[in-house]
Amino acid sequence: FSISADRICRICTQNKLQQLQSHFTWDLKKEDMELENLSTRLEEHITLELGRPGAVALSYSLLAYVRYVRCLPPDSVSYRLHERRLIVTYGDLAWLNYHTGNFTKSQTYYQRAQDILKKYPNSSSDVLHPEVYGEKAWTYLKLSKSHYPKAIKCFERALEVQKDDSEWNAGYAIALFRTERDLSFYYPSTDSAAITQLRRALELSPDDGVLLSMLAVKLGVEKKYEEAKSLVEKTLKVAPDNPHAMRYISKYLRYQGNIEQSIVLLERALERSNTSAFIYHQLGLCYKRKKLNEQKSQHFDKQKVQQLRRQCILYLEKAVKIRPSFWFARLDLALMYGEEKDLSRAEEMFQHCFKKSSDKLDSLPVHDRQLIHQRYAEFHLYHTKKQDEAITHYTEVSSELKLFQLKLKQIADSRLSEDKDDSLAYSVLAQVAKAEGDKEKAAELYEKALDCDENNNKYLYALWELRMELH
Repeated sequence: FSISADRICRICTQNKLQQLQSHFTWDLKKEDMELENLSTRLEEHITLELGRPGAVALSYSLLAYVRYVRCLPPDSVSYRLHERRLIVTYGDLAWLNYHTGNFTKSQTYYQRAQDILKKYPNSSSDVLHPEVYGEKAWTYLKLSKSHYPKAIKCFERALEVQKDDSEWNAGYAIALFRTERDLSFYYPSTDSAAITQLRRALELSPDDGVLLSMLAVKLGVEKKYEEAKSLVEKTLKVAPDNPHAMRYISKYLRYQGNIEQSIVLLERALERSNTSAFIYHQLGLCYKRKKLNEQKSQHFDKQKVQQLRRQCILYLEKAVKIRPSFWFARLDLALMYGEEKDLSRAEEMFQHCFKKSSDKLDSLPVHDRQLIHQRYAEFHLYHTKKQDEAITHYTEVSSELKLFQLKLKQIADSRLSEDKDDSLAYSVLAQVAKAEGDKEKAAELYEKALDCDENNNKYLYALWELRMELH
């Protein structure tokens, strides 16, 4: 058989391009990217020139790759060759020209990348330049939550070589901030790597509005209000028009109960960034808080409560439409549908979350999966009145969380007040007692559960396991 010269050229070129560091060789899976939403965010970053010069250059580079994945013409993208990004940029251009059939130009860009690598050799082939680690990290950070751990590792590798680089320090701080999440409401916080790194990044970039606003949020959660307030004031001075900074400042203000000012800042941010699912979600949460405040008032207005709830739903629906994988917005929306007695739409939202979480079981953090169970338990407890379902899903939440131990106790006690022979209630109290470290009490409660339901294998096994541990 014979192989055409063109095909031989294509195979040889492809083999060489596989050696390049580029978006085309970083195993960026299409299913991990919300392509339309990602394109919109990147275009917004470019238009508003958000972030540092290197971050803007990355937006151009990543947008070119995303357009290729979306089968859009690459020549509609403007390229800005930034000196620190030339290794990756030339790699991307080599691949783009290869895919459009321009093998000569592809070879030219391949050679340019090789010339830089020869000029600045690394200690081994397994080690990348810090600029490459940095660009790789920013790319992972922009894609999805499942890539955050990889982003952190890449920033750490870049900082091993350039420990005082302001961009890598900032990126590392942002990655840690997003990964840690605001779990202090559920998990007692003793130390925060994100706070430490945010302080380090601000030493190098003291007027970075995004870093200032993120640190304010974290300090607010840690109840360090005086320092947080000073950071808020500084952010409002140095970055009043940065929508990313304002959305975090508004989040801090909402936590402090300053709902009206939070709404003002979010609406201002929306004028510059009207495709931000984050901003719409935050607005939805503000109106949810306003609704709760109205419900707590002595003479609350039912019509006003309904208006505020529907305004909340409107913003949450926009957030989910813009970014379908936005877990928190989807869960908040499901509970609002529950309040509206639109149970079928609420159930649809929850089942979507459960399906997606099972599809990505390995990449979805444990606390995210627990949050789905927690919200679904609340849905059944307050809106469908199915206590059995609420118990089932509350018990999926970490047993270390005292808030949910208390909730389970309340449900169990309520059930026992109506039926002294409720085996499920006794088993729930047994699980809580075990979580609290009282194994003898837990065993006694499982025995009571078996008195009410003597053939329940689950209770039998739990009791046997406890007795083995006790003896």
